Amino acid sequence: MHDAPPAADTLTGEKEPLSAGLKQRHLTMLGLGGVIGAGLFVGSGAGIAVAGPGIIVSYLIAGALAMLVMRMLGEMSSAMPASGAFSVHAERALGRWAGFTVGWLYWFLLVVVLAVEATGAAQIANGWVPSVPQWGWVLIFMVVFTAANLAAVKNFGEFEFWFATLKVGAIVLFLGLSLLAIFGVLPDTSAVGLSNLTGQGGFLPHGWSGVVSGVLAVVFAFGGLEVVTIAAAESDDPARAVGRAVRSAVWRILFFYVGSMLVIVTLLPWSSMQPGKSPYVAVLDHIGVPGAGQIMNIVVFVALLSALNANLYGSSRMVFSLAERGEAPRSLLKVSGGGVPRRAVLASVAFGFASVILNLKWPDSIFHYLLNAVGAVLLFVWGLIAASQLRLRRRIEREMPDRLTLRMWGFPYLTWVALAAMGAVLVLMLTDEGARPQLMWSAAATGAVLLVAGLRELRLRRNPR
Repeated sequence: MHDAPPAADTLTGEKEPLSAGLKQRHLTMLGLGGVIGAGLFVGSGAGIAVAGPGIIVSYLIAGALAMLVMRMLGEMSSAMPASGAFSVHAERALGRWAGFTVGWLYWFLLVVVLAVEATGAAQIANGWVPSVPQWGWVLIFMVVFTAANLAAVKNFGEFEFWFATLKVGAIVLFLGLSLLAIFGVLPDTSAVGLSNLTGQGGFLPHGWSGVVSGVLAVVFAFGGLEVVTIAAAESDDPARAVGRAVRSAVWRILFFYVGSMLVIVTLLPWSSMQPGKSPYVAVLDHIGVPGAGQIMNIVVFVALLSALNANLYGSSRMVFSLAERGEAPRSLLKVSGGGVPRRAVLASVAFGFASVILNLKWPDSIFHYLLNAVGAVLLFVWGLIAASQLRLRRRIEREMPDRLTLRMWGFPYLTWVALAAMGAVLVLMLTDEGARPQLMWSAAATGAVLLVAGLRELRLRRNPR
């Protein structure tokens, strides 16, 4: 293992040994589809239940925070593309401990969430073909996506391109039908006006506390955008590609999320929403779309497989980057002739399989604690991204200003605003009985990784190589 990588010592870094098989269309759709997951199609009902129509404001706040984080990450990644993205940036800005910590935390998050996505997709598939057990479907999905990721990075890109196209198409169609229903254009519908936004207790039936609770319910749905900056390192022109992907993705995603919530609470009384039941299904049923439940099952199924594919890719590239910097076993550095880090892919798949087994065998005990342990990790990752950007922006301006092609808005003020918002979310989690265990277990996991990083740093300082 080496002390620190050349790429972490300088801002220019070295050429990536990985393939440059991703095209701009892959990255654009990855940026668009990366956060359109089951959490939006199903989990948004919980946010509506606590915030009412104020969920629109909740999504605006959470989406604005995600946009700021992505702008910071886009600024750093367009100037210094790397397969480890924010882990490499943290190492350059804050030191080896930061790169080690954020890299392993993000890898841990992805391999645990892999199990949720694989088993969720398997449950839907088992409902369609009950003769194949859930574990059989999980095996099929994992084998298919593992094979695709082992073959070539372009396979990952093609899968993600078409998955994202289907998801974006579904939301656009949903928004179009809903708008027609709102204005009474569809058969058997009449214009609804604003009664559902102003009735049932008003726009903020639970006051601003409901909006705050809504933010807590939806903020983690925006996780997943980060993968596009990891993927950009494997494109023909990484700096230009990541800038384009970030610019095109953040505004459109905010439009999809906020637009969806606006039409949902305009068409239906917020009090009719049930946590756990998809508000999208409720709207489609309301406007008379036949088979709404099965249609949404297909969309959620695609969303889960898309997330599974993206997380398998992201986890393999993150652990490969850690190995490049001497922070993971060097045996993971083996790259195929086609530029695919096969051992890194297989290592991530192995731990993903372990998570799946824990989810199938002990969903309410061991796996429950694992899920809690990654519940707030995304916020810790975002926090280190913001801290890294604060440090690196000045260095980039001083050492290579020509690479600053994508700038963070209102620097440094909006970066500090984003950090303050993340701190506020952590405080909210601490005061919320449902979210507190996630924060505690995530803090414990983060503390454990920080301890390992600290001990490793001491060893390297005593025995420099």
